[in-house]
Amino acid sequence: MPLSEFALIERYFRACGAERADVTLGVGDDAALLQVAPGCELVAATDTLVAGVHFPAGSPADSIGHRALAVNLSDLAAMGARPAWALLALTLPEADEAWLGAFARGLGELALTHGVALVGGDTTRGPLTITVQLLGSVPAGRALTRAGARAGDVLFVSGTCGDAAAGLAIEQRRLTGAAEARNWLRGRFLYPTPRVALGEQLRGLASACVDVSDGLLADAGRLAGASHVGAELAWSELPLSEPLVTLLGERRARELALSGGDDYELCFAVPPERLARLLAQLPPPQWRYTRIGALRAAPGAVVVRDGTVMEFSHSGYEHFR
Repeated sequence: MPLSEFALIERYFRACGAERADVTLGVGDDAALLQVAPGCELVAATDTLVAGVHFPAGSPADSIGHRALAVNLSDLAAMGARPAWALLALTLPEADEAWLGAFARGLGELALTHGVALVGGDTTRGPLTITVQLLGSVPAGRALTRAGARAGDVLFVSGTCGDAAAGLAIEQRRLTGAAEARNWLRGRFLYPTPRVALGEQLRGLASACVDVSDGLLADAGRLAGASHVGAELAWSELPLSEPLVTLLGERRARELALSGGDDYELCFAVPPERLARLLAQLPPPQWRYTRIGALRAAPGAVVVRDGTVMEFSHSGYEHFR
C-alpha cells in the first residue's frame, strides 16, 4: 500500500536530525514552537534544489538530502551564525521508500553533525524539488554580512575551489581521468562540507563574508559590491586541490576555481590591523584558508597575473542568464 503523506512524515522525518531542548514543539503540529536565546538575533536562510538544475537525474538520494541542508548551512556559516532548526518542503513524483530512506539518512546525518533539529515542513506530489529553510542564531550585533569591508582589506577563501564543478562534470560524464581523482572530486560535489565552525570563529575578525556557491570570482565580486569597493584576486594564489590539477592541468584548474560553482567555501575580508590576530587565533594549516588578494577602491572584481589584469568571459552561475 502506498504511503500517505502523514505516514511518510512519521516514518522518515519525525525523528530526523538532532534532539534539541529549545524545541518546544516540532514535527506533527500545524507549526513548530522554538525558544530563541536572549541576546541573540534569529538568522534565516532558504534554498531550493530542483532535479536536473541543481543535481543530475539519478543522483544518489543521500547526496540530495545532504546537499539540501549543506547549501543552507553554508549560508549561515557566511553570517557567522550557529544553525539550530530546519523546515523541509519535499515535492516527490512518487513515495519511493528506498529513496526516502536514503534521502532522510543523508539529511539526518548532516543535521546531527551540526546540531540541527528538523521541526516541520510540507510534502506534496510533483517533479522532484527540495526546499529547506534553516534557522539559527548569532549574538546580537555580531553577524557577518557581505557589507562592511573597505579598500585595503585582505581577501581569503577557505578550502580549495573548482572541485565541485569538476565533480559535477564527472557525474555528467563530461570529464574523465584517474579513478582516485574522479572519486574525490565527485565527493566534493555530492557531499559538500559547509564551513560552519570557521564562520563562527570569524566573528570579530572578518569585516565581510560570503559563501562561494556561484563561483569564487562572482561571489568575491558580490562581497566587494555590497561593501562599495572592488576586489583584486591573484591568479597564482588560487588554492587548488591535487585531484583537480591531475585531471585538468594547472591553467584549466585555476579557471575552474574562479568560475565553478557549488564549492560552498567561505570568501572573507579581514582588515590589515586584524591580520595578526586572525593568524594567531585561526592558524591557516588547521583552518584551511588561503590569502587570495585584496579589496581596492576601483569597482569590479578582477584577476591579476604578473601585474596584468586577465579577462574572463564567464564569472559565475546565474539561473536566468
